[in-house]
Amino acid sequence: MRKLLFTDKETLKVRAIFLGESLELKALETTDYLGKLPLVVPAGEQGCAVFFRYGAITLFGLSPVEEASFLNNLTPFVTQPFSKPETEEAVLQLDVVNGGRVENGVIWVQDFSIERLQIVAEVLAKSVVLAHYESGTARIFDQLEPLADGLQRTTKDERWGKELLRQLGRTLSIQHRMVGRVEITDKPDLLWDAPDLERMYLRLEDEYEIRERHQALERKLNLITQTAETVLDLLQHNTGLRVEWYVVVLIVVEVLLSVYDVLIQ
Repeated sequence: MRKLLFTDKETLKVRAIFLGESLELKALETTDYLGKLPLVVPAGEQGCAVFFRYGAITLFGLSPVEEASFLNNLTPFVTQPFSKPETEEAVLQLDVVNGGRVENGVIWVQDFSIERLQIVAEVLAKSVVLAHYESGTARIFDQLEPLADGLQRTTKDERWGKELLRQLGRTLSIQHRMVGRVEITDKPDLLWDAPDLERMYLRLEDEYEIRERHQALERKLNLITQTAETVLDLLQHNTGLRVEWYVVVLIVVEVLLSVYDVLIQ
């Protein structure tokens, strides 16, 4: 039988936050926990928190004061914290008969079991990660726009090559984090032990458009990568042409000097 939380409540506030590049969970795993994969620990007076190694956390039933205190105590475990973390809020509404609906930020659930909270936490955590990288990708597009305008005038500015390499590095970094760390499109490991919750997970995944947003983000990242690689190839080609012209000029100068030596003899 699954363990139920918040048995005295019918509504529950939930908030997901993308805190930083990663979370160090080893120390937290040694404390009293409510669940694993993902890790669930008590938080505040009656709430709980769900942790994800890729830097996200989902909080259930915490007041603003409790949340601030909890996040402050969590600071030493956050690697490379973000200055403005992405957040996502929702309300869980108890509905024993018709649980599973999602509408206007309200998620109806049949109970407040740890497993159901973990499923909700997974989807909201992925949503804030996507929001973070969507913003980052938009900034990359904004930074590439002046480069594209400049290329309409000339392709001889080598500074563009360095900037394009930086943007290409950022793009590859985002792709690595989404695929290697977050595994956006993978189903939670929890579903292996609780297959009856798969329908709930798929419904939440669809409501928050996790797969669609991931695919759109992948297309944008691929476009950035292809654009950067094309422009870099063009810049390298221009550099190669300049080197060839330098060689030709040197040969011509050498020939002229040889002719001059012959004529003055």
